Amino acid sequence: MKLLVTGGLGFIGSNFIWHWLRNNRNDSIVNVDKITYAADPRYLSGVEKEFEYKFIRGDIRSREVIQSAVEDADAIVNFAAESHVDRSIEDSDEFVSSNYLAVKNMLDLIKGTDIRLHQVSTDEVFGSLTYNKKTQFRHLSRYDPRNPYSATKAAADLMIGAYVNTYGVNSTISYSGNNYGPFQHPEKLIPKTIFLSMLDRKIPVYGNGRQMRDWVYVEDHCAAISLILKRGRTGERFLVGSGKAISNVELVRRILRLLGREDDLIEYVADRPGHDSRYCSDYSYIEKKLGWKPEIDLEKGLRKTIEHYSTNPDLYRDKIARATKP
Repeated sequence: MKLLVTGGLGFIGSNFIWHWLRNNRNDSIVNVDKITYAADPRYLSGVEKEFEYKFIRGDIRSREVIQSAVEDADAIVNFAAESHVDRSIEDSDEFVSSNYLAVKNMLDLIKGTDIRLHQVSTDEVFGSLTYNKKTQFRHLSRYDPRNPYSATKAAADLMIGAYVNTYGVNSTISYSGNNYGPFQHPEKLIPKTIFLSMLDRKIPVYGNGRQMRDWVYVEDHCAAISLILKRGRTGERFLVGSGKAISNVELVRRILRLLGREDDLIEYVADRPGHDSRYCSDYSYIEKKLGWKPEIDLEKGLRKTIEHYSTNPDLYRDKIARATKP
């Protein structure tokens, strides 16, 4: 296969490129990324020496960029997105153009072709669950986005569904829980907690820290996307998660214990506006259809993540300084 990966210098995209090429050594990937603050070419250092790989620096909002890159592709895997909720609350313009309008461009370009578009979405498009631990999102749950970030992702997903129904576009969508693992930007909760702990600095936790999230290790997510690309059918939607939810403050406490630190590093701060209460995903559909289930539990995944950041501090030095400003 020849894949066009968008946003492949970011967290999940770079992990996916390594995962795909290591498991499909005869395939090739073209990676289009405009290199925003969250991207880093070092995440894919050496990949072009080992595999058939090409990088194009470009903005997926440009039809010309995507049109030239997609000519020989069998499929597009769209990771490119603005994803930090706090940033979307401050200013949503970039989120609308990157997360929605860029996807509309791709749909127009592949309309009338056999090229597959796989959209990497988020479980946040389904809104917020109550703290009742029995409820979960399902792959056909109703959309109910509650912040600008998730609203732009939901808009793109709905447009994809419309193009599948109206024009027969070949597309699939996956909704992921909160990812963690190597190459994640230090503005995100898990790496931020790790780095602040190492710096002996206070770790901010929104509100009372009770908000619950479903965490999936990035390698498990990449394995799910690979299965969807190979065996998923046009129009199908898949939830990718652990099926378990943990509160933000309990997650921070687990990381502190693994680092041998005390809970007194936790500092409760003003809550995020419109903060969703709980996410938890039922992955039974993708397990039944494609045989996927998470292989790396949270304890093992956190240990692997801590080891990565502890042994690669130079890779994140500049990002840490920006993301952990007092």
